[in-house]
Amino acid sequence: MPLKKPAEALKYIKAYRLAFIFVSACALILIVFFSTMVGTIKFSAWEILELLKGNVEGELINQIIVNVRMPRILTGVLVGMNLAVAGVLLQGLIRNPMASPNIIGVNAGAGLAAVIIMALLPERIEGIPIAAFVGAMAAAALVYLLTSTSSRDRIVHVALAGVAVSNLLRAITSGLMMIHSDILDVTYSWLMGSLSGRSWTAFQTILPYSLVALAVSLIISPKMNLLGLGDDVASSVGLPLRFYRLLIIFTAAVLAGSAVSVAGTIGFVGLIAPNSARLFVGNDHRYLVPLSAVFGGILLTLSDTVARTIFQPVELSVGIITSVLGAPFFLVLLYRKGKERHA
Repeated sequence: MPLKKPAEALKYIKAYRLAFIFVSACALILIVFFSTMVGTIKFSAWEILELLKGNVEGELINQIIVNVRMPRILTGVLVGMNLAVAGVLLQGLIRNPMASPNIIGVNAGAGLAAVIIMALLPERIEGIPIAAFVGAMAAAALVYLLTSTSSRDRIVHVALAGVAVSNLLRAITSGLMMIHSDILDVTYSWLMGSLSGRSWTAFQTILPYSLVALAVSLIISPKMNLLGLGDDVASSVGLPLRFYRLLIIFTAAVLAGSAVSVAGTIGFVGLIAPNSARLFVGNDHRYLVPLSAVFGGILLTLSDTVARTIFQPVELSVGIITSVLGAPFFLVLLYRKGKERHA
């Protein structure tokens, strides 16, 4: 069989990648539909379809599906997408597939802000999402400021500063939790990450940030490919490195910060989804960004479905499920990376 010409091969690869993204998006829609059916009270696919058509007037199904499950599931989809794409952006910036939103202190900043509200301003408990978002952005800004004077090895300095800031903020958070031990149950639930009780208000809170930041991520995805070739190559084609690094960090902070503000600190989504997507579309960010977003939505929707159904009527935090999946995934990734270095 004759080999395909390079142009034909590239065309075939592009078509395959686009088709795979489309099929994955369809799978996400089906998973969302399935998730609305299962729970303590189960509904058939026919009942859900009739409800969507507006042909069902039952108070029970309207209350459970429209006011409880749908906002929770759709919020989870956006949270998963945001965390996954934030992971892709930071992995591209750091040039390390094991990077995650934690590396710029987003989770730690959001966690500290939330605990401050719970401990010191309990009467303002409804302000936790806004406080968490501000805390996440402040932590990311602090990491960037600490590395703003670095000229060489800037990427390494960002990672090190992120680890230092995260550890400092977590230490302060732990201190506050020990001093105000009466809020431990609430803070642990939030810090583990949960979608329980999320309403349309939570969905409306995260939606604008998601739409803008995900659009920006798609727009800058071709530039991410240039950054992956190294600073010298990127500079030689006229790419303003400082501007794009700042834009990537800011976009990742908005994505992760908005996700954490409505769902708490859910781990490993920004690690599992991007690295799974790489297996199918490679390192080309033009395809990796959208596929990671879809995989992130699938991962969190399935994880939350398991969390709320596996021990009915008791619900687990979705962060527990993602951690159970993510810990072995991280170890496998670490093992593979070690083998590549010694090969």
